[in-house]
Amino acid sequence: MTLELEAFVQRFGGVYEHSPWVAEACWEQGRLAETAAALADIMAGVVDRAEADKRLTLIRAHPDLAGRLAVAGELTAASTDEQASAGLDQCSPEEFATLQRLNQAYKDKFSFPFVMAVKNSNRHEIMAACEKRLGNDYDTEFNQAIFEIHKIARLRLEQLF
Repeated sequence: MTLELEAFVQRFGGVYEHSPWVAEACWEQGRLAETAAALADIMAGVVDRAEADKRLTLIRAHPDLAGRLAVAGELTAASTDEQASAGLDQCSPEEFATLQRLNQAYKDKFSFPFVMAVKNSNRHEIMAACEKRLGNDYDTEFNQAIFEIHKIARLRLEQLF
């Protein structure tokens, strides 16, 4: 793939939620990638080498699962599809309240949203994962959030190739 910088960022800038800097930073190497997996590895490397503050901003760019942005219809198209694929748009009032409580408890503890690659999961698995991960320490959860973001990016790239 031989895209110029602007076209590359246009195509791949949304792979990492609201973070086109990842695509910009990997353009030189990434434009030579011939597979989604190869580009995913290049992009993940860019993120992994970024300063901790920049990675924290990346984590915070992710919306709450079944949160107010989802309710208001203000998620990115990719996030909307991913959350719907997990049935988060079909929560009962009780499940929705539980998710809101878990999201808030998680943000209170870690100062960033609960991030999980939800494709191929369901809302019950998501709630269980959040409850379990609430027991983690900050560093473990920071690293887990980045790991999940890389999984989300890989899935998004597979759709773009």
